[in-house]
Amino acid sequence: MNKILMVFFLWVILAGFACGAGEGASRAIVTTFYPIQIAVMNVTAGVKGIGVVNLAASTTGCLHDYQLTPRDRAILAQADMVVANGAGMESFGESLLRLRTATRIIDASAGIDLLVTEGVTNSHVWLSPTRHIRQIQTIAAGLAAWDPVHADSYRANASRYEGELKALKARMDRELGELRTRDIITFHEAFPYFASEFGLKVVAVIEREPGTEPSAGELAALIRKVKASDVKAIFVEPQYSAKSAEAISRETGAVVYNLDPVVSGSVSTSAYLDLMEKNLLQLRQALK
Repeated sequence: MNKILMVFFLWVILAGFACGAGEGASRAIVTTFYPIQIAVMNVTAGVKGIGVVNLAASTTGCLHDYQLTPRDRAILAQADMVVANGAGMESFGESLLRLRTATRIIDASAGIDLLVTEGVTNSHVWLSPTRHIRQIQTIAAGLAAWDPVHADSYRANASRYEGELKALKARMDRELGELRTRDIITFHEAFPYFASEFGLKVVAVIEREPGTEPSAGELAALIRKVKASDVKAIFVEPQYSAKSAEAISRETGAVVYNLDPVVSGSVSTSAYLDLMEKNLLQLRQALK
């Protein structure tokens, strides 16, 4: 690529960054992916001069194998603050730190009790409303220290959103507590925090890594497990193919439902609440 094309390419990226940050934004907060983007949008709502730009597209899903793109690097080059989920979700974290050593980075999962399975830390912290409230508090404290002029606004926004999350959790506690069936099969290892929070038991997962379908032997073992259990519902994720789940359903009669890991969707301050409400509805239908 010649120098003229390279300059034009970077200009297009940076122009897109400026537009994404919001008209009149003078300071840019970069978030790593969807649930953190929604969290930061809530904490920064109404704060003038602050723009929020997300690295991974809102259709990406979990960041298990995500790699920084040239667009990402251009965005990070202009960032004043980076907010990450942490807990190992951002596999590109070392590259990010090397690229932006001068930029402050908020690890939203810092200080949170993390679940570990077979020596692997589960990074899907946001799916526990209680832990997600801790993430919101950490984000607000980090932004208040970084931008003390607007500290009161960040704290007030966080307090408001925390109230909404607590109301959601109370409703989910009440309605999920009435379910007769507690055993579920999920698509991948996204839901241990969610299950722990609401007293559900994940008896099996279809894909250990999303996008990696089970082998014939693994699929047969899952079918045997479902037949030998009281599991009546299999939960897939709307971001991925339901092919394997449908094969299990045909052999066992278990019904396939959606359970959203809240990693993609519409970009609005109510998105997390809306998707968790949908999850509540699916669980009530599946486990009643």
